[in-house]
Amino acid sequence: MNSDANVIAVQGHRSSMANDNLYGQAQSPSYGSVPFTSRQDQPNKRIAVPVRVEPKVFFANERTFLSWLNFAIVLGSLALGLLNFGDSTGKIAGAAFTVIAMMVMVYALMLFQWRAERIRRRDAGPYDDRRGPVVLVVVLISAILVNFYLRFVYSQ
Repeated sequence: MNSDANVIAVQGHRSSMANDNLYGQAQSPSYGSVPFTSRQDQPNKRIAVPVRVEPKVFFANERTFLSWLNFAIVLGSLALGLLNFGDSTGKIAGAAFTVIAMMVMVYALMLFQWRAERIRRRDAGPYDDRRGPVVLVVVLISAILVNFYLRFVYSQ
């Protein structure tokens, strides 16, 4: 057994009085070639640990993508109904909703690919997009307001 290792293990249990000489002055103990260092003197070191990405993260990304596509399909179905069975105002609204549905599909695909790439590279999160849903809501409300405006203007 290494005698230096025994000294280091014992040093952690020494009191501060053990470092004083007969005259009350502090001295730095030296035990051969091993200097005395306390745990408080050492800087906090960060250890890099590889991050394990669980499969549920990939599946959650795919579920979110499928949810966006579900919304786009429902919106596209509404647009198709307006285009086929609506009057002139309904056809304008149907065209607007068709364009919005296609934009949602493209947005969902881009977001899915962006998240999947970040997950594969094990980048730090968050993976959420705060602007996309807000833009979608603003565009949808605008299309609905245009539809109401055209309905009231052309109905008179």
